[in-house]
Parts: sequence; structure tokens; C-alpha cells
Amino acid sequence: MSSSSTVAPGGYDVIVIGAGIVGLGAALAARDRGQRVLVLERGAEASGASIRNFGHLCLTPQEGEARAYGVLARELWLRLARDAGVWLRESGTAVVARHEDELALLAEVGESRSERVLGDRAELELLDRDGIERLAPLGAGVAVGGAFLPYDLHANPRQALGAVTAHLQRLGVEFRFRTAATRVETGRVRTPAGWVSAGLVIVAVNHDIDGLLPEVAAERDVQRCALDMLRVDAGLRAPLAAPLLTGWSLIRYRAFASSPAAARVRERLHGERPELAAIDLNQMYTQLPDGSLIVGDTHWRGETASPFQPEHAFELLLGEAETLFGVPRPRVIERWQGVYASGRDEFVLDSPLPGVCVALATTGIGMTTGLGLAEAAVSAHLGGRAGHPTPSPSTASPAALPPLERIHP
Repeated sequence: MSSSSTVAPGGYDVIVIGAGIVGLGAALAARDRGQRVLVLERGAEASGASIRNFGHLCLTPQEGEARAYGVLARELWLRLARDAGVWLRESGTAVVARHEDELALLAEVGESRSERVLGDRAELELLDRDGIERLAPLGAGVAVGGAFLPYDLHANPRQALGAVTAHLQRLGVEFRFRTAATRVETGRVRTPAGWVSAGLVIVAVNHDIDGLLPEVAAERDVQRCALDMLRVDAGLRAPLAAPLLTGWSLIRYRAFASSPAAARVRERLHGERPELAAIDLNQMYTQLPDGSLIVGDTHWRGETASPFQPEHAFELLLGEAETLFGVPRPRVIERWQGVYASGRDEFVLDSPLPGVCVALATTGIGMTTGLGLAEAAVSAHLGGRAGHPTPSPSTASPAALPPLERIHP
């Protein structure tokens, strides 16, 4: 083996393929266990789903496996805010209810999440119209009420990955950018520069799994989901105190969508606005530190993500923002296409070969769950995790929570 393909006698302990949030989480988990870690990333920097998103770390709307990963990821995000300088808000999530059936759905889920399992507060706190309007500058008469989810977090996806990467480099993790993995075998990975050896290989390449391990993609029905998203100057009269979800969000996230009351919300929304149902809308908003608003998003699924984005979808997104906030048509600053893996299940955590682990978030909650998924993947192969104390959740009441409160670092 040439000196260019390894820096340590006998190779590395762990090779991670992919420098998105799952790959970085795997590198962190392995380094926590004292492993020699190499991260391979085919791009000059990570530029996929992990930066093309809302930065919304939405724990409470998850159920089952996703919730377990989200709980663990929350702890890790707080740690990285402290140790890596990740910009992070303990903002919670605001949910606007624009119809009584949406308020009933929130009440139903709130009842099921009434136990204080994450801290001193319930995971969902119902709000009246005045309460939700203190968190979001909505148009007159838009809301009938809403809810506040106090344990959700908000990161800046454009800053987070770079901060975590730099932190891992300081810890001794080696990164090789512009280095594609072309073949994976037990104990080694082939790159254009030659083979690199390791005891454990973690494959975290999201939707590109069909190029590296096509049999895994076929078995787990992994395809691509393309999104239309925008960053706008919306001219809001006040900042968003937290990421904002709507009824269209409630019928997507499993904790809400599996509730009996969700069927009535879905039927009404699809009946009233079939054009929004046709673009598979998740109407939600987050605000970046510069005050601009991320607006989204649509969903189109297939084996290939078409590069052509219909202007009709963007017009619908802008029109809905205009109506919700009671503002003139927002000024578009940027448009982009997100692409993430979509599969039969929410996650792929598999070992197709001895010493090879595939870890994929095959749904649109990778930022929420990816660090937890990565920790679980490494733990399954290398054993238990090191303990890291984290800050306790905020106990500020939602009514008193000012915009951009409890920002880390």
C-alpha cells in the first residue's frame, strides 16, 4: 500500500464514507472511543442534504426509532454547540393552528405527550391566539391558536457542518475531501488514490448508496426525494421566536400524522387546496441569523431527481408565506433544490458485509436524528458510548421567550 493511502501503520480503525451529518456523527462517536478515524468525502466540502435544509431539529414530532435517535441527537447537538462552536438556539418549535381541527390534533398529541420525560415541562404546550402571535408575526385573523414544543432546537445548516468538521479535525480525525469511495470490502475501501484499510467501515452516503452498494438500495427501496426551497426577505414585523410549523406539517410528522385527528385535517387540507397537496407541501419556516427566512418545501420522489424545478411550485410557496404573515410578496434571495434519500423505512442501519455498516436517514429528518443514528451505528460495532454532560433544557416560558434567546455559542 502506498504512503498516500494511509497515514498510520496498519491503517485506520474506522473509515467513514460521507461528510454529511450522519458521517460526522459517526466520526465523532468513533473518536470518542479512542479510534483512529478517516473521513472520505467526494466533494470539496459537504454540499448535500445536510446543508440544504431548515436547520430545524424537531424532536417532539417524532415517534419510535426516530424519536429515540432524536433524543440522543439533541444531547449531542448541545454538546457540539458548547465544544465545536455550532450556532444553536434552544428555541423550541411554534405550531400555528389555522382551523379548529388542527387545534384538536395538537390537543390530542399534547395529551399523549403530557409526561415530563425530557425535563420539567410537557413536550407540547397548547397556546391561544395571543400565545402563538407572541412567537410568530402572523397576519391578522390567521390563527385560532397553536402550540409550543419547548425541547426542539434550531441550528444554522450553513454553519453547522463546517464547525463540526473543524472540531473533529482538532480532535485528530483526518478528512480527505475530493476523494470518492469506489468500492467497499471487509477491511478496506478503494479510492482513486488506492486502497485504505480499517477495522470498521461506515457508509453514510445518503441517496448515493445506489452507486456504492446498489444491493442495499434495492433491498430497502431507497430512492431520491427532491425539494424546492427558498431564502427570502419577508419583511416580517418581528422576528420568528422559533421555527414555525403549520397544519401541512402536522400531517407529515409521524407523532401527529398517526393521531386519529390527523385524518380530518388531511381530508380538509387536501380538499380545500389540491394544488398544495399535489406538490406534497410541508409549509414551514425558519429564520437565519441574518434575519432572512427559509421557506419550504415541496417533495418529488423518484430514482433520479430532476434538475428542473417548476416555477409554479415556488409561486405557491411565496403565496402561502404572503398569506400566513400578512406581508407583500417576499423578495427572493436564493432558490435551491434539496435532495435526500427516501425509503420504505425511516432509517437504514445494516451490515451488508462483515465490518461494514450502512447508516442512512431515509426520510427528511436527518438533521434531527442523524447524530443519534450515527451513535447507534458505532455503538453496535464498537460498544457503549462515552458519557458527556450536557446543558439542561431551558425552563423559560414560551410567552416570555424573546427572539433568538439562548443562543450557543
